Amino acid sequence: MPKVLRIINRFNIGGITYNVSYLTKYLAPEYETLLVGGPEEEGEDSSLYIPEGLGLKPLVLKQFQREINLSSDFKAYKEIKKIIREFKPDIVHTHASKAGAIGRLAAIHCNVPIIIHTFHGHVFHSYFGKLKTGFYKTIERYLAKHSTAIIAISNKQKQELSEVFHIAPKEKIHVVPLGFDLTKFTQNKEKNRQEFRAKYYLQNDQIAIGIIGRLAPIKNHNLFIESIAYLKQNGVTRFKAFIIGDGDTRNSIIEACKTHQVTWSNNPAEDVDVIFTSWITNVEWALHGLDIVTLTSLNEGTPVSIIEAQAAGKYVVATNVGGIEDVLHPECGLLSEITDKQSFFSNLLKICRDKDILLQSSVKGEEWALSKYSYVRLVNDMRSLYGRLLKGA
Repeated sequence: MPKVLRIINRFNIGGITYNVSYLTKYLAPEYETLLVGGPEEEGEDSSLYIPEGLGLKPLVLKQFQREINLSSDFKAYKEIKKIIREFKPDIVHTHASKAGAIGRLAAIHCNVPIIIHTFHGHVFHSYFGKLKTGFYKTIERYLAKHSTAIIAISNKQKQELSEVFHIAPKEKIHVVPLGFDLTKFTQNKEKNRQEFRAKYYLQNDQIAIGIIGRLAPIKNHNLFIESIAYLKQNGVTRFKAFIIGDGDTRNSIIEACKTHQVTWSNNPAEDVDVIFTSWITNVEWALHGLDIVTLTSLNEGTPVSIIEAQAAGKYVVATNVGGIEDVLHPECGLLSEITDKQSFFSNLLKICRDKDILLQSSVKGEEWALSKYSYVRLVNDMRSLYGRLLKGA
């Protein structure tokens, strides 16, 4: 049976952990997979409960760190080479940037027959300055040249990688959308909704607006705070907003609240504009309690929160970044360009004033998400790609 060494950056909460876990679990018995990744960073919650809940035992490499560190990165590189020599994989499949760089370099130098990398996102704009971005592009072009295949998670991402950033020729890039077990987002909706809204003291006529994800500069939470201020300025008062997640920019988001006269608290009982909930692991419970899910990112791959929101039957207001155009049902959300804040404000205001749209979109979003983003489809797509590459190896 072919062996796959699957490497991710780190086991922090996010869509990548779900996807590598499903692939590791459900590509068996045709493929034997060893799942390897780094630990979560300070301020992040561990996602090891995801693979462990599927009966998997991932190997955690403490040398893997998010930031570039020559000493720890070289140790991680040597450790990956050791794992390759002992495990003898037919395929090394890396996911996301740090794992992609270290894992592919090790695989190249160990002459692994098939080397695959999945871009779950990219850092080619909105993350770094021009010089550092150019450096990363050069590295990625070198690694792509020595990779058997590149996987993009949306058609738009493939177009960016091939035609905009020239990372690899389009014939080397295969589109394999993400896949999840979305059934939990379709079950116990009313029970979860009542519990969430009771916990956060929401009245029946109050609109619950949420943003879900890591608190980091690229997620652009200040736009979310500005949009809440805009609602208040335009007479929308029966709402409560929720920032679900945690991270480095928490204090700066609080400062934005103060600047824009948006009240905030960590206390669910307080009558404020914005509640900081920190991480909520049973995210379906939160989604069922919300009415509108927002995304304000400057850059994304495929936003998992948007797939999950639609599976839960929620309306989306988001910036038009990454593969979100491919992910979002056209009748289940509104998009605005990242350079057009006023459009984002207007979109959110429109939906808050027209609650009928929220009800009309519910069934369509659920059907859309379940048909396009199930983990069964993900596993079948990857099994087919692996088979073709092995035949050509």
